[in-house]
Amino acid sequence: MRPLDPRLLRHACAARSYIALTAVLGIVTTVLVVVQALLLADVIAGVSLEGEGPNDVRGALLLLGILVLARAGVAGAQERFGHRAATRVISQLREALLERVAARVREPAAVADGARLTLLVTRGLDDLSGYLTRYLPQLLLAATLTPAVLVVIWWKDTVAGITVAATLPLIPLFMALVGLTTQAAADRSLRTLQRLGARVLDLIAGLPTLRSLGQAAAPIQRVREAGEAYRRTTMRTLRSAFLSALVLETMTTLSVALVAVGIGLRLVHGGLDLRTGLAVLLLAPEVYLPLRQVGVHFHASVDGLAAAGQAFEVLDLPPSARGTRAAPDLRATVIRFEGVSVVHPGADHATPAGLDAEVRPGQITALAGPSGSGKTSAAAALLALRRPDQGRIILRTTASGPEDPGPMDLQDVDPATWWAQVAWVPQHPAIVPGSLAENVRLTCSAVSDAEIERAAAITGLDAVVADLPEGWSARVGQGGLGLSAGQRQRLALTRVLLSAAPLVVLDEPTAHLDADAEQAILAALATLRDQGRTVVVVAHRPALTALADHVVTIAEPTLAAA
Repeated sequence: MRPLDPRLLRHACAARSYIALTAVLGIVTTVLVVVQALLLADVIAGVSLEGEGPNDVRGALLLLGILVLARAGVAGAQERFGHRAATRVISQLREALLERVAARVREPAAVADGARLTLLVTRGLDDLSGYLTRYLPQLLLAATLTPAVLVVIWWKDTVAGITVAATLPLIPLFMALVGLTTQAAADRSLRTLQRLGARVLDLIAGLPTLRSLGQAAAPIQRVREAGEAYRRTTMRTLRSAFLSALVLETMTTLSVALVAVGIGLRLVHGGLDLRTGLAVLLLAPEVYLPLRQVGVHFHASVDGLAAAGQAFEVLDLPPSARGTRAAPDLRATVIRFEGVSVVHPGADHATPAGLDAEVRPGQITALAGPSGSGKTSAAAALLALRRPDQGRIILRTTASGPEDPGPMDLQDVDPATWWAQVAWVPQHPAIVPGSLAENVRLTCSAVSDAEIERAAAITGLDAVVADLPEGWSARVGQGGLGLSAGQRQRLALTRVLLSAAPLVVLDEPTAHLDADAEQAILAALATLRDQGRTVVVVAHRPALTALADHVVTIAEPTLAAA
């Protein structure tokens, strides 16, 4: 990524005003630095050469104090607005990235990069804060303060100006050489962290299965090795940062020393007056300071630059094609799987492979079969979250006459109109921080307390509420009470009962539940059927398949066609 990538301005409008403000503050800082140096040199020269007393320099000292306070105020304003802008820029990039990922969620590549994108949206983009609050302001100062102060030095003393102009390019040259190594190390560090995050997420997702097989400790060594690899790459990056800081400090010190030696020799031989020599000597470090700070803060921002580069790669991808037809009324729609196959990235077989099935309105359809046969993938295709690699899902309404839109492919349907009629209950339903009542009303805010009580009595959530000291006001989620798997399922089914979604899709709703919790879930599913809803459930347990009106058995995985 370039020091100031134009894509940052395109995808995060908050960066534009921040860069403009930073440029203005840089100009103000430049003026303050020059005036402060010239004024201080004049005061020192007047006292030492012309014998001026305290009363003679009182006004100058007062103005000098005002300049120092003004410079501190500008630095404080830069810090304050920098953090605010960083928060807004990161938020805008995160929102744009989520929108683009959601628009491409049906693509296989998006599914394969899920762990990498999760880390990028969360931890990765947060590293941009150092780039925006530290690196970018110094970069703009280097573009404004450095040339302006160089012009002033050249104007005051041509020899010193030539010396500064000759040594100044050495610092960017060494910065570029060191930056190439550091950027590559940062890219490796980010990729290592993403691999570590992917392994941890996979471990968390498969932990119930590993625990049931007695293999919960098996992945520990692989996670430990990934963590050790990330530690090594991080330490290499830090070593490069420390060494490059030493190089930049050495170059700056030698450059200022050359200017100081030249001024001293000419002062001794009478070729330069003290007032000019002091002014140039005070301004010389200010020429190199922004460039030195750019090098120092570059290492604090390389992780953010690497993450931003990956984010821009995703944002620059064209959105996937979306259907435009409105979804039919799912209360009177037969859903037909015709040869549906899903091949996951890196897999050598389709799961499911050539699935032919029919989902009838107002009935419970169970997707059964061995683990890994593709039941969840079939549900994802039904939810329009995964585009089938082969085959199609056809919608046929049971209505007749002019209201019948005719058969249509699910891929031709606008996902928004489809999702508006679908309720999804995964194995681990989401809980947002808040009260239990707020979580129930998450997707149906207009329901009454009486309706909630009736739905909770069907799903068994009322028993959970009765055991809580604060009842419906109990805080759950992060910072509140934790809910068991069965309690989460009851909460999710209560939401579904209160919603008006005609199609309900559930993934193993009774997994890891005891007999009492399972009966509550089965009662809720029966209620959904009695309400005329279409229910599709991924099932392993016999009780679920026994409740279903229609069981679709998905066969063992087969090799994908070449």
